[in-house]
Amino acid sequence: MKKYIALLSILFFCFCTTKEQETEKLPIKKTKLSVAITHKTPVKIEASFIAHLDSWKEYKLVEEFAGKFHQTSPNEALSNALELKSLVQQLKESLKPTIFNSPSFNARINVLYSEAERLADITFIPAIKTAEINEQVEKTLGAFSALNAKINTVLSQKKFEDAIGISPKFIGLDTTKMDRVSKKTVAAFDKKLKTKKAPKKKTKIDKKPLLDYKNTKRKNSFKKVKINN
Repeated sequence: MKKYIALLSILFFCFCTTKEQETEKLPIKKTKLSVAITHKTPVKIEASFIAHLDSWKEYKLVEEFAGKFHQTSPNEALSNALELKSLVQQLKESLKPTIFNSPSFNARINVLYSEAERLADITFIPAIKTAEINEQVEKTLGAFSALNAKINTVLSQKKFEDAIGISPKFIGLDTTKMDRVSKKTVAAFDKKLKTKKAPKKKTKIDKKPLLDYKNTKRKNSFKKVKINN
């Protein structure tokens, strides 16, 4: 009996050892929450406009931190969501450069804050799906992209106004629909208009015929009228 128990113990030990070796050889599968996803890159600020934003520290912090979400896993996105919300809130409450003080610009920041807040909120949902996390990351980056596009538009309009020396609203131009070539063409045309033009010659009017006409009319008015009896 003891022999049978010893034999079974040996077989069981060999079986377990083989199973462990096979398990070690199997590749470790990552969970969906750990798989990094490449998201759409937001619109970038034009190189010539970067200097206008150097003093806006709150924006620079958001811009730098948003880079962490371009290629990230759902787990990493959730771990950074609360900090992103905090930075966007600081951006919302910050003192913006005067040129960006407009309702339309503030609306872009409000949308960005709403999306960042939503991303932070889903960190507290236990049964959240990876697809929903990735979708919200896309929406948040999309809102940041819209903000950058608005910054480019505002600064492009300012550059255009400075170039032609007149507000495009006054002449009915929509600078958001103009490319760089068109803006240069308008600027060049405006420069030509500013060149000195030759003074117009005044046309001299001979007043003598007019005086003769008036004198004749007066004489006729004083002629005697004969009355027949």
